[in-house]
Amino acid sequence: MRSRLARAAVAVLLVGAMAIGLSGCAELISGGEATGRSVDLPPPSEDIIRPFDIQPLVQPRRKFFGAALEDAPSSMAGADKYAELVGKRPDLLEYYAAWGDDYNTAGVHKAWKTGAMTVVSWEPDDTTIADIADGKSDAYVKRYAESVRNLNLPIVMSFADEMNGHWEKWGTKYVKAADYVRAWKHVHDVFVDAGAVNVIWAWSPNIINPVKKIDIHDYYPGDDYVDWVGMVGYFTHDQPYTFDAVFGPTIAKVRTFTRKPLLVLETAADTDPKRRSAIVSLFKGIKARKDVVGFIWFDYSKRADWRLVADTPALAEFKRLAADDTFGFDVRKP
Repeated sequence: MRSRLARAAVAVLLVGAMAIGLSGCAELISGGEATGRSVDLPPPSEDIIRPFDIQPLVQPRRKFFGAALEDAPSSMAGADKYAELVGKRPDLLEYYAAWGDDYNTAGVHKAWKTGAMTVVSWEPDDTTIADIADGKSDAYVKRYAESVRNLNLPIVMSFADEMNGHWEKWGTKYVKAADYVRAWKHVHDVFVDAGAVNVIWAWSPNIINPVKKIDIHDYYPGDDYVDWVGMVGYFTHDQPYTFDAVFGPTIAKVRTFTRKPLLVLETAADTDPKRRSAIVSLFKGIKARKDVVGFIWFDYSKRADWRLVADTPALAEFKRLAADDTFGFDVRKP
């Protein structure tokens, strides 16, 4: 961790020094003593000199109450409807970014104005993990990182999640664990070198239940490169509808190699008579564990209808449990 913080500090100081240096050059640019005139340049940006402090959000006092919603955060209409539906605004908004997409500056800012932090699930689908690790996408990654730095609002970055699954292009069918680790570290370092230290890095495997033969430890880049361990897991027919059954084995495995805080990065439950009990177990399980910082509900109809509106009794239970002050807060005032 010391090496990571030291590297981040050097990068931030260099960026800040450049801004201060440009401001101090005003007289020389205008001709200085030769003309006796100067050009008024704007003062150095406080956002650049003083990056957003993410630490209060890494270990919040209350639990995150998040959602992945159609079109959010580019449009906040869905988030407004979701808040009305469940009785509380989501404070994490997850969206899915393809490799090559620009940073969604406008969307991140819109979410922030409502008290929500954006979670970027960055999916490297048009390149290879080895090429990323070898620096072949550095121009793009650096440009993205500079946009993150310049906006200077906190985000959560989940790069190439579900890497332990065979169904992703960056998953076990196509990628060696060592290359995945190299790629993660490389992307992280490009961000730090660009001064983009306002990022919470969430390393996010799929729950191990369906892929027990894959050792997720092999894909872990190390504590210096991770702030949260995210977990992607759903309440489905092939396992008991309890928090411990869905997430317990993964948590137990993760705790053999790191003590980083946990986030349920993506979850939902089948439209089944047991959906209501799954929701009860989700809230109860997260509330009971101090090391779990919250959850994100995947409110999409995709391969199944995971939306809360698909089950009225389950929705009513979700709304009742969401009223607990343990869940949800304005991320601008952690």
